[in-house]
Amino acid sequence: MPRLVTAYSNPLIRQARDLREKRHRRESGRFLAEGLRILTEARESGRIPRVLFFTSATAAHPLVIRLIGAVESAGGEAIETTPDILSKLSGKDNPGAVIGVFDEFGPTLDELDRNAASIWLVAERLRDPGNLGTILRTGDAVGAGGLILIGECVDPFSVEAVRASMGALFTVPVVRCEWDAFVGWLRRGPGQLVGLSLDTDEDYRTARYDEPTFLLTGNEAQGLPEDYAALCDLLVKIPMLGRADSLNAAVATAVMAYEVLAQRRA
Repeated sequence: MPRLVTAYSNPLIRQARDLREKRHRRESGRFLAEGLRILTEARESGRIPRVLFFTSATAAHPLVIRLIGAVESAGGEAIETTPDILSKLSGKDNPGAVIGVFDEFGPTLDELDRNAASIWLVAERLRDPGNLGTILRTGDAVGAGGLILIGECVDPFSVEAVRASMGALFTVPVVRCEWDAFVGWLRRGPGQLVGLSLDTDEDYRTARYDEPTFLLTGNEAQGLPEDYAALCDLLVKIPMLGRADSLNAAVATAVMAYEVLAQRRA
């Protein structure tokens, strides 16, 4: 049975609140996810929170009832609390119906099966959690095998990135590694590395993409480093007809992913 916690000083509440900070996520190996849709996506993908927070206003919702049952069956704890505490955990005045504390997860490079999908997404030094979340949603939409984060990228388990992913964090595998490790792994098997670059005349629509295709997006402000671009099998450019010199990183990734998908379907 769920228990009622209404004191902000309760250790469970304070520990969950601390997970909004990267240091505490690293120390505990846990993170926060918020919202009924996101937690339902997690449950349906087999990810059950260790702790579930909800209020009396949502306790009777069928999806909340299923989440409570799943948490308790897995040995976790379901906590009914106040809207004010839920808001403090969320950091928003209008928090989602539920908040869950999850264990961090994710495969290693060597655990990936590159032949499991024809499209893979790779992002290098991605800084914006909104971009990361959007790229994860794109990966889910095009059936990508996963997202590989290179170097000092934004934390995919930050509250903002999890929220922006709209549940795709639980459906798209995320690997974090360094460039040399990624290139070494990639070259041990099939895989075409395609970089998005301004320093090429190759139009993304006329290029031909081999399976599996690894789409590499560079840092939002600086793009791909020259030495990274030099190791790509193909560099392509999205033409810009206005005054802007490039698209947002997440938008460019989506445009590219759907072009590769269109060629696969054709």
